Amino acid sequence: MKRFAVFGNPIKHSKSPIIHKLFAKQTGILQKYTKICVPIDNFHEKLLNFFKNGGNGANITIPFKKKAYKLCNTFTERAKYSGVVNTIKIMKSQEILGDNTDGIGLLQDLKNLKFIHPKSKILLIGAGGAAQGIIYSLIKFGCNITIINRTYQNAKNIIKYFHNIKNLNCIELQHFSKNLHNQLQYNLIINATSSSLKGNIPNISPLIIKSNIFYYDLFYDISLTPFLKWCRFHGAKKISDGIGMLIEQAAYSFYLWHGIMPNTKIIIQKFKKIY
Repeated sequence: MKRFAVFGNPIKHSKSPIIHKLFAKQTGILQKYTKICVPIDNFHEKLLNFFKNGGNGANITIPFKKKAYKLCNTFTERAKYSGVVNTIKIMKSQEILGDNTDGIGLLQDLKNLKFIHPKSKILLIGAGGAAQGIIYSLIKFGCNITIINRTYQNAKNIIKYFHNIKNLNCIELQHFSKNLHNQLQYNLIINATSSSLKGNIPNISPLIIKSNIFYYDLFYDISLTPFLKWCRFHGAKKISDGIGMLIEQAAYSFYLWHGIMPNTKIIIQKFKKIY
């Protein structure tokens, strides 16, 4: 039986084992999938030990996606251009293949929700690995993205990483807040910070909340995430957490490992009934 795991810190909240169990049942594939909490300074050793002991593949979550990229020998196109890895597969040659299914998973969920179109103007809050991992797929789809982040230099680093392409830019948070009357042309606002994991919300003005804008949190909770509660309180009508993205990106991981694509629409329906 092939063995897989999701690596992160924190990891207790992860629903990935449940999702992959549903995929396995749907497709008739036998696999073992667990979650592993990794000390912040011990990621490389833990991951490589997993593979040495028979692991076939892994998912990588916060805060190790950039570190995972550095471990890989070869990449899919979307991982190569994203610079972060959330899915790993051990090849027959024993090379470590890195993929990034976050961006394509998010894009698929946004399409399902009808939250996006090729010319969408997106405000992306956050400039960590989660943000960097989704940009390539959104840009390739045709969207324009503006990044704001607590640390402006991190946002500028992402712009530089993507070679200053024309439909990706960043604004200093202080400047953004002072000029909100000029900033409300967005169709979709995405929270890519880890604030929801900590029970917090990003430090932004409620003036960004408008009833005709879509709001999406990459993270998920049994109830609304803190960011989405805040959005709804201030008048947002069109909101979604990242559970659909989680399932869609997991499906692309499953496909990389097994060559079979699960029916995600059925899984999302089942998952929402259970949780």
